[in-house]
Amino acid sequence: MAHAIPFLAPRAEVLARRTEIVADLVDLLPRECLIHEAREVVPFETDGFISYRRVPLAVALPRSTSEVAAVMKYCNRYGIPVVPRGAGTSLSGGAIPQEDAVVLGLSKMNRILDIDLANRTMTVQAGVTNLNISEKVSADGFFYAPDPSSQLACTIGGNVGMNSGGAHCLKYGVTTNNLLGVTMVLTDGTVIELGGKALDAAGYDLLGLVCGSEGQLGIVTEATVRLIAKPEGARPVLFGFDTSEQAGSCVSDIIASGIIPVAIEFMDKPAIEICEAFAQAGYPLDVGALLIVEVEGSEAEMDAMLKSIVDIARNHGVKTVRECQSATEAALIWKGRKSAFGATGRIADYICMDGTVPLSQLSYVLKKTSEIVDHYGLRVANVFHAGDGNMHPLILFNANDPEDAAKAEAAGNDILRLCVDAGGCLTGEHGVGIEKRDLMRHQYAEADLKQMMAVRSAFDPGWILNPSKVFPLDGRSAA
Repeated sequence: MAHAIPFLAPRAEVLARRTEIVADLVDLLPRECLIHEAREVVPFETDGFISYRRVPLAVALPRSTSEVAAVMKYCNRYGIPVVPRGAGTSLSGGAIPQEDAVVLGLSKMNRILDIDLANRTMTVQAGVTNLNISEKVSADGFFYAPDPSSQLACTIGGNVGMNSGGAHCLKYGVTTNNLLGVTMVLTDGTVIELGGKALDAAGYDLLGLVCGSEGQLGIVTEATVRLIAKPEGARPVLFGFDTSEQAGSCVSDIIASGIIPVAIEFMDKPAIEICEAFAQAGYPLDVGALLIVEVEGSEAEMDAMLKSIVDIARNHGVKTVRECQSATEAALIWKGRKSAFGATGRIADYICMDGTVPLSQLSYVLKKTSEIVDHYGLRVANVFHAGDGNMHPLILFNANDPEDAAKAEAAGNDILRLCVDAGGCLTGEHGVGIEKRDLMRHQYAEADLKQMMAVRSAFDPGWILNPSKVFPLDGRSAA
């Protein structure tokens, strides 16, 4: 396809040594921890960004930090690219490999290492799923706050790599706000510890640098995360509006008033219909846009907060207000929202964008998003974390039609440029990967990019970690 996002050319010297490399990896890892047969590596050729795929040279599935270190030391010595992979749920192509790369999958590293309720921390291997953390301490009255829609499958290692968020991060923050420490393997196999159980650590904030670095500074093998006490109660409420612009303005005014609900989620009419057909959550179908606003605390606190929110919503012409009446009803409301991406996949192929905008620009960007998608003759379903302006327009298209696919990518790029021009940024939680790589110059000046690349080079001088990602291919300080 003429519009295809390019990858770096595979390193010829690595491809020429494929048989020898596989033999060496067989010596480093147990047989069940290495996949190299042509048919068996195919499942690792892509991630959640399925428009692109490359078959890797081999797939290493280590079980420990020491085995990760052995693989990294070997690959660094011979200049073999390495692509870290968690559950492969990345929506930006962050885990797509290339032909000369070893995929280093962390799915076998799925043990919970320490639960310290006194200090409200948990230490886990990188392959532990996001949801498993909360489930492990739920009976003790705790949970882990970041909750991506893919939390049933996505792993903490991938969450650290992309600085993942979720519906409830409006109040509690994204991964970087809930991460206390990591064990990380550098490109030469050196193992370092960043942070720990303490709330702060001396020296440079390297932990903040690593979180969101998309697997380009090292391989995170363990993470210590913050646990939060469950609230006394929580109550989601549905607010229906005639238009997306009314709903967007309502969100802006809720936050401007000083009220911080635990979550504010947005759906436009296409998204409402898609999610309701799948989950039968009881969403109103006679509205043009829907907000799911969840508050928490004591009954009195929730009542007071909701009264203020309802008053604000009335100022924006709210059409429907429906409070959740039971735990079952609350679960259905969130099932509908968290199933949005999968439910949409039942009716069409789509690209899920991930731009973030200031709340004051939300209504404007929603209107312009519709205009952009209409211009390309496509459809869009908007469902996103409205409370922090993290937009997820789902651009619907026919993946079997190259012209349609090209239009979808072009529309997505225009929407991301719109987000930046409105004062926002290219990504809120999905990362840059390959999807937004060539838009980095729209967000950053050359001096900014060079400084970021210099930091990357300090950790990975040979640029073997997750190549073809994040930075435009031309103008790199190394490749």
